[in-house]
Amino acid sequence: MSARSFLDTNVLLYADDKDSPAAKQRRALELVAEHRRAGTGVVSLQVLQEYFVSATKKLHLDADVARRKVEILAEFDVATPDLADILAAIDLHRLHGFSFWDALILRTAKQSGCAVLLSEDMQDGREVDGVRIVNPFREVR
Repeated sequence: MSARSFLDTNVLLYADDKDSPAAKQRRALELVAEHRRAGTGVVSLQVLQEYFVSATKKLHLDADVARRKVEILAEFDVATPDLADILAAIDLHRLHGFSFWDALILRTAKQSGCAVLLSEDMQDGREVDGVRIVNPFREVR
C-alpha cells in the first residue's frame, strides 16, 4: 500500500494533458488511481485552485468540465491551511528558499500527515520537516 502522499498540481494536470508525453500522462493517471484506491491521496484548496486555473488556461478545458474535475479531485482528502500554516510557510520560504506557494504546499503536506510530496517542480529527494519530495516523473520519458 502507498504511503499517505500529497499530490502537487502538476501531477493532476499531467493526468489530463493530452499534449504531454504519453508515458508522463500514464504515470500521472496511475498515481491518481493508486492513491484514490488506497485512500492515501491528499490535495489542498491551493492545489484545487491552481488545477482549475491551469486546466482552463493551459489545457483549454471548458470551465464546466474543469469544475467537475475539481469536484472529483476533492474526493481525495482536502487540506485547508489556516493562519498558522501560512506563517509556517513564510518561515519555510525564508529558511529554505522555496517559493511561498511551494512552501505552503510543503507545510500543508506535513500538517496532513503525508510522508511524501509528489511534485515535478520541487527538489527531488529533498526531505523537509519529515516530508520527502519525490518527482514521480524523473524516470519517465
